[in-house]
Amino acid sequence: MSAEAAAAPRAAAARGRLPLGVYLLSFSLFSMGSAEFLLAGVLPAVAADLRITLSSAGGLISAFAAGVVIGGPPLAIMTLRWPRRTTLVAAQAAFAACVAVGMLTDSYPVLLVTRFLCGLAYAGFWAVAAVTAIGLVPADRTARASGVVVSGLSLAMIAGGPAGAMISYFTGWRGGFWAVTALTVAGAVLTLVALPAAGGPVRASVRSELRTMRRPQLWVVYAVTLLSTAAYMISYNYLAAFLTDVTGVPGVWVPVILTLFGVGAFAGLSVGGRIADRLPTHALLAGALGIAVCSVLLAVLARHAPAVVPLVLLLGVAGFVLNPAIYGRVFAIASGAPTLAGATTVSAFQLGISLVPVLAAAALDAGAGLTAVPWIGAGLAAATLVPILLDRAMSRRKTSRT
Repeated sequence: MSAEAAAAPRAAAARGRLPLGVYLLSFSLFSMGSAEFLLAGVLPAVAADLRITLSSAGGLISAFAAGVVIGGPPLAIMTLRWPRRTTLVAAQAAFAACVAVGMLTDSYPVLLVTRFLCGLAYAGFWAVAAVTAIGLVPADRTARASGVVVSGLSLAMIAGGPAGAMISYFTGWRGGFWAVTALTVAGAVLTLVALPAAGGPVRASVRSELRTMRRPQLWVVYAVTLLSTAAYMISYNYLAAFLTDVTGVPGVWVPVILTLFGVGAFAGLSVGGRIADRLPTHALLAGALGIAVCSVLLAVLARHAPAVVPLVLLLGVAGFVLNPAIYGRVFAIASGAPTLAGATTVSAFQLGISLVPVLAAAALDAGAGLTAVPWIGAGLAAATLVPILLDRAMSRRKTSRT
């Protein structure tokens, strides 16, 4: 690629437009992230096909999340100055290969390992994608570029998971994952063709990145991320079983209702994005309280479909109202070194997801019914209020000192 072609993305950004590469990175995160959220919609089918319990099938969610949690921050540091395009394509190829191997086996242990390796590859891609997006744009547009890339992860839950579940309903549970594999391969090809061989320079050093992570307030925001994510994901991940076994919804309607959650999530992102810059604490509090209320009502009204269906929509709204405020707080606190801070945000998000099957399995294995799941979500949402209020107090204290 010529120097002129490599400089084109930054020139476009300088004129007020984000370069194509930023949107390409978002698409690739959407493709790969869909493999995670798709599993929630086919969990009963996976359990039946592999002849395992529902809680064991939920362990596949934890395996993916564990790979991301373990791989995210270290890979962010390791790849800080690596050739970016090569690393991105390699991560996509590894991810697609692991998904394919998992779809070709009937062994639960093998599938568990491939899910963990998918998480590692996804974490590696994310770490480099964040750096690459920042390198493609001028310094005054790094937050905007990061936001667009992050939206790919949100879009995976909003559209990728429900769409994959719909495909799997008609083709068998593996069909949606084969679609994810095809999209990931397409993303790798587009990355190889359309992305510059190297982005712009990243000024942050490993030392400055690590120094940023010492800020206590950053870890308070990570606590908000972990608890709030687990609060709404525990209901979402078991929604298919909840709807069919408790609410009595026919299986054909489950993907549609999952899509309804996605519609709510999109609305939550839109509302949260509008208020997060001016009123971040209000957005965080509204989201946590909304998750708590919706979760309690889901548990109480579990057998009444006319009530459960709109509650699924509202749960999506409440859960995703928080997201723009969370990323806004992280980048505000760690504005000088966003690479490791951003990667750790994703790890906190995934750690929250990985807690879901553990908490749910503990309740289900103890003999509790599926209605216990939203009750756990309500408790987690209530716990989220503590770090939200602590973050506000720390910000006020810092402001009073200046």
